[in-house]
Amino acid sequence: MKILIGSAWPYANGSLHIGHIAGLLPADVIARYFRAKGDTVYYVSGSDCHGTPVVIRANQENKTPEQISNFFHNEFIYCFNKLGFSYDLYTKTSTNEHKKFVEEFHEKLYLSKYIYEKSSPQAYCNKCNSFITDRFVLGKCPSCLSETRGEQCDTCGFVLEPENLIQPKCAICGSYIEFKDSTHLYIAISKLEKQLKDYINSHTNWRKNAISFSNRYIDEGLKDRAITRDLKWGIDVPKKNYKDKKIYIWAENILGYLSASKVLADSKDESFEELWGENARHYYFMEKIIYHFIQLYYLHY
Repeated sequence: MKILIGSAWPYANGSLHIGHIAGLLPADVIARYFRAKGDTVYYVSGSDCHGTPVVIRANQENKTPEQISNFFHNEFIYCFNKLGFSYDLYTKTSTNEHKKFVEEFHEKLYLSKYIYEKSSPQAYCNKCNSFITDRFVLGKCPSCLSETRGEQCDTCGFVLEPENLIQPKCAICGSYIEFKDSTHLYIAISKLEKQLKDYINSHTNWRKNAISFSNRYIDEGLKDRAITRDLKWGIDVPKKNYKDKKIYIWAENILGYLSASKVLADSKDESFEELWGENARHYYFMEKIIYHFIQLYYLHY
């Protein structure tokens, strides 16, 4: 049996702390268990190197985002070696192999019925002189009035767009922000309602709260999400007229499980396709949204 194990990818903008062990150690235990059973194990993870937080830290330290992410990536490797972790491959999202895989994946994805182009308001901070990603927009939730970020309210669970927030501010400098129209590619998650319902209903062994929480999002109405953003640090969008934009981090970092497993399979001269076939088993730790792209992977490969 081929076993793929993916643990969470630490974000390369700061040092690890003891709390990270809670999410990382169980994956290593499972990997050792299946190796002891005689199964072929692919235990992969890596450093999440792109995104606004890395850029912010780089600006604060007068360094490049690449310098910051590489520093913490090397620090992570040192820690994992000292702790005795048994990764078969620990990589990072800034490698050429990952970038190539993501760009090729997105090129095929853009040909599907699940991707469309739309102009929409994007948060812009005049003081920072840049567009701001959703997680760096602060304000009050229009549903429960709690302080939250422009992605989802942690208090009531309401899925947000930054323009829906009351009194939106920039989390970086604290200034009030404005919204400027910008054209981006969106993934039509709303078209996946039936597939997601069928997927949930086929897993009767899930915990009741997981099932009810998942059904709640569907019942409230699935919302399409942008997969590109006006960023300077990240992976290029493989599409004409998107030169000044990057692939939104959530639409590329979770593909690390795919790219890392391919690199590992190729190094062993084994079949990458078999690892993602019916005779393989997968275990993921601390990941919530990877299954959207795994579904799309099966649709287009």
